[in-house]
Amino acid sequence: MIKFTKLTLFVFFFGCFTVFSQDKKQPLAEVLNIIEQKFKVNFSYADADINNINIVYIDANDLDTILVSLEKQTKLIFNKLNNEFITISNYRRDSESFNFQKLENVVISNYLTTGIYKNNTGSITIKPSQFGILPGLIEPDVLQTIQSLPGVLSADETISNINIRGGTHDQNLLLYDGIKMYQSGHFFGLISAFNPYLTNNVSVYKNGTSAKYGDGVSSVIDMRLSDNLNQKHDSGLGINSINVDGFALLPLSKKTELQIAARRSITDIVNTPTYNQYFERIFQDSDLTNEDDASISKNENFYFYDLSLKFLYDISKKDKLRFNFLNIYNALNYEEQAIISSINEASESKLKQKSIVSGISYQRHWNNKISTDVQFYYSNYDLDAINYDILNDQRLIQENKVIDNGFKFEANYNFNKHINLNAGFQFSEIGISNLEDVNNPLFRSSIKRVIRSYAGYMEVNYFSKNKSTLLKIGVRDNYYRKFNMHIVEPRLHFSQQFLKHFRAEISGEYKSQSTSQIIDLQNDFLGIEKRRWVLANNTTIPIIKSKQTSLGVSYNKNKLLISAEAYIKQVDGITTRSQGFLNQYQFVNAIGGYQIKGVDFLINKQFNNQFNAWLSYSYSSNLYTFNTLNNGKSFPNNVDIRHVINFASTYTLKKLKIGLGFNWHSGKPNTAPIATNPIFDNSINYQAPNSSRLDDYLRADFSTTYQFKLYNKKAIIGASIWNILNKKNTINSYYIINNETVSKVENISLGLTPNISFRVSFN
Repeated sequence: MIKFTKLTLFVFFFGCFTVFSQDKKQPLAEVLNIIEQKFKVNFSYADADINNINIVYIDANDLDTILVSLEKQTKLIFNKLNNEFITISNYRRDSESFNFQKLENVVISNYLTTGIYKNNTGSITIKPSQFGILPGLIEPDVLQTIQSLPGVLSADETISNINIRGGTHDQNLLLYDGIKMYQSGHFFGLISAFNPYLTNNVSVYKNGTSAKYGDGVSSVIDMRLSDNLNQKHDSGLGINSINVDGFALLPLSKKTELQIAARRSITDIVNTPTYNQYFERIFQDSDLTNEDDASISKNENFYFYDLSLKFLYDISKKDKLRFNFLNIYNALNYEEQAIISSINEASESKLKQKSIVSGISYQRHWNNKISTDVQFYYSNYDLDAINYDILNDQRLIQENKVIDNGFKFEANYNFNKHINLNAGFQFSEIGISNLEDVNNPLFRSSIKRVIRSYAGYMEVNYFSKNKSTLLKIGVRDNYYRKFNMHIVEPRLHFSQQFLKHFRAEISGEYKSQSTSQIIDLQNDFLGIEKRRWVLANNTTIPIIKSKQTSLGVSYNKNKLLISAEAYIKQVDGITTRSQGFLNQYQFVNAIGGYQIKGVDFLINKQFNNQFNAWLSYSYSSNLYTFNTLNNGKSFPNNVDIRHVINFASTYTLKKLKIGLGFNWHSGKPNTAPIATNPIFDNSINYQAPNSSRLDDYLRADFSTTYQFKLYNKKAIIGASIWNILNKKNTINSYYIINNETVSKVENISLGLTPNISFRVSFN
């Protein structure tokens, strides 16, 4: 009897334990990791969609069975794009859904690291909320991240001078929720001005862009905030060696939500090692650090901040109203002192850089086939400087102001699940003014230009039933009323999967832009923010035009990606003043163009969802042609960097992430004086333009983050070291005449720069 009772109790408790074990819920994030390792797949999702969701994991040998179980328990949508990639979304695409049929499809997940995807439309998408880790970065800085992509480089290490396929930074169309930005950086170019914790995704196009994009001949960087109601609170705070920041998603009702983020530097409060390195890098060769024997600069004060918000109002299931606002601000002031006639005199020089952007949009989903979107926007950029020269009793005021406002209308029509028509109209009025005011000798120059442009476009997208083929054909017509000029721009992108694991892409485009940046003098705006925006006048400053074609092939199987893309791009209508020459052409006004031919290669391998490594190599030949310069012969572009190699690896062990990488590229072109006769007629006697090169560039970076629980909240600490070898790379050099001899001036790269961060999430 006793034996029977013991057996009965054992069976009872074992049964209870089994039932309890089967019903025990686990965090969805942990379950997804289990599934990824078992079935060798990758999930793409927003953290906010899966946070605080616990489910019962039903183990099975069939992936589809598991996904069905997850959908029933979570009410989420698990969409298998291919055998390796599954997306998770928190809404159903029924007849009432505002998000009608999308033709874009992810073809490569984890393009470099988690949160970076390659789409069949030819774009690269970056999702900061899913961002893994990159060497040297502990936070998802948007404009730093895109520099890891093949064909993208910053020749001077700043995000305010990103060169994509040989173009200058002003040739990139930078959009913030559809609004063009004229400022991209804090700390005058070392930090992205856009808070990544409010940015939902970033799309980067190097070629084959949609016809809706205009005014950027080099590339498109399209940053988008979340456009859907989250329906739950989410917030976070963070601090690093440069700034503090915070963000919050605040549902106000079932139909309204407020997204807000703010960031402010701590550089005017404490001098960290990171700040000291940034300061040394960005202010070298500027009025702040170029000390005269009789004057000194001191008591510098520098800080920055940004504030962004977005208000979402779902008027109905078919109507959406959105309002956004962004404010970016940088300020520097310092004191210059000198003893003049035995009297200690002092003056304060200032530099301010700010942007204010706002827009309101209304979206209407008429039915399953038709939707429309209209947006009114305003974009303002101001760069102001007051520079005092005590020794010469001189005061210089410089201003550069941009006001860009207009509206956009877009309509989408879905013929069926495979064919989509996109058409629209855009109006823009851009006014740019430049002011220079000198008191000794008296001089004042104020120039303001305004251009109104009208653009219409149409684009057809075809997506095959088996998702293997995508064809995008579009055309854009830009009309500049002031010049009575039409510029027609055809666009094309074709993507075709073949032999199951291969994909070929063909892209082509014509593009133009009426805005550009020029440099008058190297010491403009205190020598820190030298570039100023100008408008085309169709004479001395023409409208810039480009045409480009590319062909790419990729292989993707078993988490091994091999891709190569060859391209050729021709850009015409550039001016010497927009290129930043520091040689015999520095003060010459000429109009010309450049042609770049290149190949981008990438190999990326993932191992067991923990270790990831990639190697990229880019070769390009970038040549100027100015009919009135160098006897009409071509010569190397200022950013003609022939060879670029990036190698990086990341390792993830549960909550720990580690990244290590190396960046190498051949030296930039420069122009040296003739050694045997360096000075002629009181000027530097230069060799052929850009006939010499700087030394090769080499940098190694390291970063790591660790996630843990802090009072039941998710917290992350991170540490990084930029340039761990502390290599003194020369990123620029030029020559000046000093005491009747030629002296060489060199700008050195950022040295060994540590950074630490701490973040906590309250969702």
